[in-house]
Amino acid sequence: MQVTELNIYPVKSTRRIALSESEVLPRGLPWDRRWMLVDASGKFITGRQHPGLATVQTEIGDNVLHIHADGRDSLSLPLMPRERRVVEVTVWKDSVDALLAGSEADAWFSDFLGLGCRLVQMTDDIFRGVNQDYGRAGDPVSFADGFPLLLICEASLADLNSRLDQPVEMRRFRPNLVIDGDLPYAEDGWRRIRVGAVEFEGVKNCSRCVFTTIDPDTGVKSPDMEPLRTLSSYRRRPEGGVYFGQNLIPRSAGVIRVGDPVTVLD
Repeated sequence: MQVTELNIYPVKSTRRIALSESEVLPRGLPWDRRWMLVDASGKFITGRQHPGLATVQTEIGDNVLHIHADGRDSLSLPLMPRERRVVEVTVWKDSVDALLAGSEADAWFSDFLGLGCRLVQMTDDIFRGVNQDYGRAGDPVSFADGFPLLLICEASLADLNSRLDQPVEMRRFRPNLVIDGDLPYAEDGWRRIRVGAVEFEGVKNCSRCVFTTIDPDTGVKSPDMEPLRTLSSYRRRPEGGVYFGQNLIPRSAGVIRVGDPVTVLD
């Protein structure tokens, strides 16, 4: 098996940036989910409530994050904030500090979404921990839903698409790593893998939500709730949840690349 895709999503719920290689840090891939939108109370905003976010594009330049959307002027922000204005924000059940990205960013996204919101950033000195039921004390995570990385096998998507009237792309599921291989859902049972020279722990299968029903090109939600509806027919568990993909925590550092071999250690 080998890596066929590496992706990051700098602003939570926006489009991916496809990479050919990436450093691996304890928090995941650099710049992945390091920015997030929040409402006036500091609660996180995602594409679940505002599907249009899925159409926003980002680009990492020299010390700059560029943000684009059709029909709008681009927004450019420093990767490292010039001022440290700290606010408390909420991601699911986690309360964590974040830095305000600035009034220009707030105005850009407020106009795009049609509601008042703020863009916040997580810098390296801000800590948010993973769920201790699955990770170790001190394991960090960005503004991702729960874990540093998400892995999906191509064979799993192929099996799902064989059950759908209209196949979907891997982009619907927003993975960081995509792996080839012949066995659908083999990743469900991976507890330890090595990608290139970097080791990862598989800690929890990924529970999927309505965001998978949003077309990443148009930001329009599927009227028949696909592919989540079909996934629910055979990937729902008795305890609740519909699962697709494996969440990972890095257990060593290094650089991984598209084409790197993948070895299941446990």
